[in-house]
This record gives sequence, structure tokens and C-alpha cells, in this order.
Amino acid sequence: MMSEQGILEERAYFLSVINTFKNYRNLSYNRIQHKEKCLGSLSDHHKKWLSNCSEDLNKLKEGVDKNYEFIPLVLKHAYTMFDNAYSNTPVPITPTDQQEKTLSEGLEKVQSVFKQLMRDWSSLGASERQQCYQPIIDEVLLNYPEDSFKRSEIQVLVPGAGLGRLAFEIASKGFRCQGNEFNLFMLIVSFYVLNLCQDIDQYLIYPWIHQFCNNHSVEDQMTEARFPDVKPTPSEEGNFSMTAGDFLEVYTTKEEWDCVATCFFIDCAPNVVQFIETIYDILKPGEKQPILVQMEILNRKKKFNLVKFIFVFQVFIRFV
Repeated sequence: MMSEQGILEERAYFLSVINTFKNYRNLSYNRIQHKEKCLGSLSDHHKKWLSNCSEDLNKLKEGVDKNYEFIPLVLKHAYTMFDNAYSNTPVPITPTDQQEKTLSEGLEKVQSVFKQLMRDWSSLGASERQQCYQPIIDEVLLNYPEDSFKRSEIQVLVPGAGLGRLAFEIASKGFRCQGNEFNLFMLIVSFYVLNLCQDIDQYLIYPWIHQFCNNHSVEDQMTEARFPDVKPTPSEEGNFSMTAGDFLEVYTTKEEWDCVATCFFIDCAPNVVQFIETIYDILKPGEKQPILVQMEILNRKKKFNLVKFIFVFQVFIRFV
């Protein structure tokens, strides 16, 4: 049972995230306007060398405006996604100095969400998903062939699910799959994408407009992405859900899951050993023989007989 202080802290954090989304355009404009101010301070001679910069910065503002069009749609439903009794608390539109500092830090997370939307839910991110998600999906399918298993009874957990595409793809193969995410910025947007997006390529965003390095031209920054590239509806055989919360706190029931599949998760753990220990505890024992072990840190006599590591991609299935 959460304490009253814990509830107040959770409420404050929830509202700060909402406030950050609300102020995305203003804060983004502030950063662009700072560049405009620097440009305006140059001598006329130097401005001639940068004659296109003012026009380019205006293009970036247009991109910010387009990104912002999506935010009110998301926030309209964010207030009820957790059935938060406190979520109707008014959110200030004009932040105080202290809030401004917090929001500026949170702005990076909003920018990250737009990049993640491109990777997870646009055709532009298909090649990236092929490299990082497909090896995991292939491994799960290999270990649970349709002719030997009823996949709708196989429970697969995807911690660190982000915007939910990996978990969605696994569920679409007929598995009972649950994604888990701690980042509230990701949870708010994934809720909208997974539950309320109706049409393919329904929305347009500019995921790179805040990135000022590794660009040949402003056109690179203005690369657009449409999403979702599929209708986020899993197969009738599969069962798909998302949970919010700290992985170590949410998943405490032993021997509950058949498989744990992760991507960009284990490498983010403050204590890798604790994460792996928890994964071991929540996995059901099995009877298969080990097929691949690729990491010295895991003692196969004590823990896993199957651990597949592909860069930062992992599939865990417990055999002992």
C-alpha cells in the first residue's frame, strides 16, 4: 500500500510530465529563438555567410508546430489512463522558474519520444526494427513452434517495452504477451498509439528537428515520419497488455512467465545482476536442452541454460 507521501510524489511527477508535454512548443521555440538571437548579433558581413540560416530556423519552428499538434490528442486521454483520482488537478500553463528548469530537462524526454515513434511505429524505422527486434522475435518463434505449442498459452514478458512495438509484434504471433515500462513519457504516448490510432500513417511528425549534429543540411533535420505503419491490433489468438511501474517491484511472483524478451533494457539496469536474478525467479522451469550460451558472467550450472545475447538484445528461457 503506497503511503500518502508516496501518492503525493507520484501525483507531482505525473503532473510535471503532463506539464512538460504541454510546454513542448514554448520550450522548443525558446531554444530556436536563442539561435536566432545569436544569428542577429552577427555583423552584416558575417550574416552574408549564413544567409539561409534564418529561413532554416523558421522551417524548424514549423516542424515544432507540427509535432505539437499530436500532443493535445495524447494528453486528452492521459488523464484517465491510470484511473488517477488526482489527474484532474489543474496544470499551470506558465511555469515558475523552478518548473522551467525541470521542464527543460524533461524536454529531452519528449524529443526522445518523437524519435521512438519513428523507430517503433513508422515505415521509416522498419530497417532499424529489422535489426534490433527481428532477432528476438525469431528466437521466440524458434523456441515455441506452432506444431509443438499452443502459443496463446505461452506467456512472454517484455520489460522496458518503450512504445510497445516489440511486445505488439510478439503478441501478433499468437503469444500471450505483456509489455512493462517505467518511463511515464513513453507510457502516455504508447497508450494513445496502441489504443486510439485508427488508420495507417494517420499522423505526421518531424523526429529529428531538435538534432543539430550529423546533418548534411536542414532537409535532414526536416525528415518527416508518418505513423503508425500498421494498425496496432494483435491477432485474435494473441493477448496483449501493457503495465506501468518498476520492473523489480511489479514482477515478484515466482515461476509465472515462460519467456522474457528484452531490447535496450538489461544494459540500462543500475544493477545488472539483480535484473538477471529477477528474470530467473519469474521464469517457469522447463525441460529443453541448452542451445546457446554466449556470456561468461552467467554460470550455466547455477542459472540459465539458454541465454542469447545479440548486442543488447536478450531472450531468456529457463530450463532448470
